[in-house]
Amino acid sequence: MSLELQHVTKQFGAKTAVDDLSFKIEPGKILGLIGQNGAGKTTTFRLVLHFIEATSGEITWKGQPTTKIDPNLIGYLPEERGLYPNVTIEEQLLFFAELKGMSRKHVLPEIDRWLAHAEVVGKKTDLVKTLSKGNQQKIQLISTVLHNPKLLILDEPFSGLDPVNAEILKSIVFEMSARGTAIIFSSHRMENVEELCDSLLMLKKGKTVLRGNTDSVKESFGHKRIRLKSPYQKAELLGLPGVVQISEKPGDILQLELENETFAEPIFQYVTKDGFIPMFSLEPPTLEEIFKWKAGEENE
Repeated sequence: MSLELQHVTKQFGAKTAVDDLSFKIEPGKILGLIGQNGAGKTTTFRLVLHFIEATSGEITWKGQPTTKIDPNLIGYLPEERGLYPNVTIEEQLLFFAELKGMSRKHVLPEIDRWLAHAEVVGKKTDLVKTLSKGNQQKIQLISTVLHNPKLLILDEPFSGLDPVNAEILKSIVFEMSARGTAIIFSSHRMENVEELCDSLLMLKKGKTVLRGNTDSVKESFGHKRIRLKSPYQKAELLGLPGVVQISEKPGDILQLELENETFAEPIFQYVTKDGFIPMFSLEPPTLEEIFKWKAGEENE
């Protein structure tokens, strides 16, 4: 059950919010939709969900227009969360599950399983308003996946989560992917995109400025960084050809930035001329750095 967008454009008067957007996501795959605020991410979600109509282009699910998607096959976690504070956890989840066509008989065991999986602190008879913000966010996520959707859209799901709860959320995303769910999510936290996504697409002012397999995107920017642990001092290494700057990292690691990756081999030969060294790693830039470069460019 693949989702495909072909040359989709959305205009609001004179403003073009999404400009000629195309991508395809297969079952079990995770796409990271990234970009600054106002780049067109949420508009893209609303187009896929058929909340708004595209000005031009085509959006299909299993080859059929998205107007024919059974809404019970979709899970959507909006950036603006919404729970009923004065009902119990169980009542809240039952309500959302029944809206998606699940019977009470089938949903009750699933509620217990998901509450345990998400490590929700509290009893299912507790009122939603008594939960911490992090646990409320878990309940919101459970309500989004409880009916086992085939298409899952998550808008900034990691916002406000501490590292422990973020890891729990990631495990849920991976479980849904393993079940064959096609997943799109947006996040400003590039480390999560890097860890979770098979592919990514970056929007800037509605235009696609970066797309492809996550690792391939990083590799396309070249390997111009060396992480090094050796007896050599910073001052000596700064004198080597091709070394632009050096920064110190925890664990007595030096990070060398190079003019280009052709200088890496002679540097390796130099630092290993006396034998073994604990670390030499030639690396591409992080996704966070790539995001900042592309977001800051005036001309793509």
